Amino acid sequence: MTAKDKHRGKDTGKQRKGAGHGTQYVRLQKNYCFACGKNNPEGMLLRFTYDEDRNRFVCRFRLGKRYTGPPGHCHGGIIATILDEAMGKVNKLHQVVALTSEITVNYLKPVPLYKPLRVESREERVKGREHVNVAEILNEKGEVLARGKGLFIAIDPQKMFARFVER
Repeated sequence: MTAKDKHRGKDTGKQRKGAGHGTQYVRLQKNYCFACGKNNPEGMLLRFTYDEDRNRFVCRFRLGKRYTGPPGHCHGGIIATILDEAMGKVNKLHQVVALTSEITVNYLKPVPLYKPLRVESREERVKGREHVNVAEILNEKGEVLARGKGLFIAIDPQKMFARFVER
């Protein structure tokens, strides 16, 4: 399986030795995730791509009125959601499902509405089931507006989500 296949969620049924810690990525038939779910018409519909050259996930987006916090700017909870989603994508590189255990957000500058933005995420380290990832939201000038760091714990999706998977 190539890195490109891994980030797209393609499953060949094989596990990479050591990288997945005995867990295997499971793709649910419908994705209702608020941040990235294509089956959630009320969600953010964020679309991530994997930049192989820079070894990170990237998503370009604009935020509309519904995400308002301070006048003309994004709500802090939405900023945290975007960072969390971006960091979570990184776990796909190891073919694991890893859930957020902790997240820290540094709000550096107000995140504007209606302007081109991007979020980038990458792995910082992996130790056993613990995956530490980082992400940044940047404006079109490349200025970092918000930065996040998250601890994700790899789980067995068969055990945790079996009753939610359509058969």
